[in-house]
Amino acid sequence: MPSLINAEDLSIGYGRDVVVAGVSFELIPGEAFALIGTNGSGKSTLLKTVVGLLPPLDGRLAVFDGRPGADHRRIAYLGQFHQSGFVLPIRAVDVVRMGRFPGLGLWRPMTRHDNDAVREAMRTMGIEALAETPLRSMSGGQQQRTYLAQVLAHQADLLVLDEPTSGLDAGGRELYLQAIDAELRRGASVLVATHDIQEEAALCHRVMLLARRVVAVGPPAQVLTPETLLATFGVVITGDRKLHVIEGRHGHEGPGKPPG
Repeated sequence: MPSLINAEDLSIGYGRDVVVAGVSFELIPGEAFALIGTNGSGKSTLLKTVVGLLPPLDGRLAVFDGRPGADHRRIAYLGQFHQSGFVLPIRAVDVVRMGRFPGLGLWRPMTRHDNDAVREAMRTMGIEALAETPLRSMSGGQQQRTYLAQVLAHQADLLVLDEPTSGLDAGGRELYLQAIDAELRRGASVLVATHDIQEEAALCHRVMLLARRVVAVGPPAQVLTPETLLATFGVVITGDRKLHVIEGRHGHEGPGKPPG
């Protein structure tokens, strides 16, 4: 099966500052892949490199067999920081509609299919009743649901998500997990950065542990061991047949860059 993402001995970072070197992995259609690590471990840097916001520093990276960022119509990206809701007085439905823009271009009007995709995405994330609500007056969890709905409305082949459950309550997290399961069954692939081990271990086919280096890559059952988690997070407490992690190390991914 052809790879959507193929990285070989990839080095990522900012300018001359290498954050992580020696990154190798592939992502195939219908697969979910999680990047797990503390703030500053390299997760966000890798996602930004995949979507073309940062250039690779060394090695090889192909996305859809081409240059990263070359085919934005097939990728839906959710970053950690959003400016649109605080610069313009836009409504939740306006934000979700932006998910259709990559396929429409600048001048094509929304079609019935586009509007149906927007409504379905809002329904999936439980924000139908908030369609006319200004984004700036919504809670943090409601805003995150709105941005996730924007990603779903795109109906992309590849979803790239940076801490997607940040700010979500239990209900929002459950809707997110159901939505991602539906996207995978649709045939889309998901690359997600997180520090939530239990949640993503249940969702993803493979994981990569990052600590400004690649600690381990593979199926969750093989990779998420006390030894690898200790190397990733610094402290691990086991009990109740679950792995409990306390972050023992913090850092930054680059000079003047937000952590993640």
